[in-house]
Amino acid sequence: MKKLVLLAAAVMVSLAAHAQGTVNFINKVAASNLDAPVFVGDASTRASGANFTAQLFAGPSAGNLSAVGAVATFLTGGGAGYFNGGARTIGNVAPGATAFLQVVATDLTTGQVGRSAIFSLATGGSGTPPSLPANMVGLTSFTIPVVPEPTTIALGAIGIGALMLRRRK
Repeated sequence: MKKLVLLAAAVMVSLAAHAQGTVNFINKVAASNLDAPVFVGDASTRASGANFTAQLFAGPSAGNLSAVGAVATFLTGGGAGYFNGGARTIGNVAPGATAFLQVVATDLTTGQVGRSAIFSLATGGSGTPPSLPANMVGLTSFTIPVVPEPTTIALGAIGIGALMLRRRK
C-alpha cells in the first residue's frame, strides 16, 4: 500500500513539474484589443522585414526573465511593425499562473536593440482540455533607437571645433 501511495505522489509531482504556461507571441490581436507595433527611431517608421527580429523573454518574476523560443522576424508592407512568433511555452511558469514578459527587438543591420516595458499576464494552457495560449495583452509599443553613423558624429565634432576656434579669434 505504501508503494502505491508513493507511486501516485511521484506521478503527481512529475505532472506538476512538467506543466507549462503558454503565450501567443504576437503583437497584434484585434479580438483582444492588442495593437503594439514596434518603431525604429521615431513614432512613424515601423520595423519591417528580416533585418528586424523580436525575441520573447519570460519568467516567474520581473527579475528572472530568460529567452523563450526562437526569434521572430517582422512582417512587411501593411504588416510592418508587427511580428507573429506563434505559441510559446514558458517552462518555469505553470499554466494559469502569472508570467512576466518582455519583448526585445533588434535591428540586425545596426545592432541596435529596443526593449518593451516588462508586463505580466496569466498564461494559458490550464484546465481540461488545456486553454489556448494567452494573448500578450499589456504589451505596449516601443522603439528601436537609431544611432547616427560615426561619420555624422565626426562631422558634427569638426563643426563644433571650427566654431570654437573661430570664437577665440
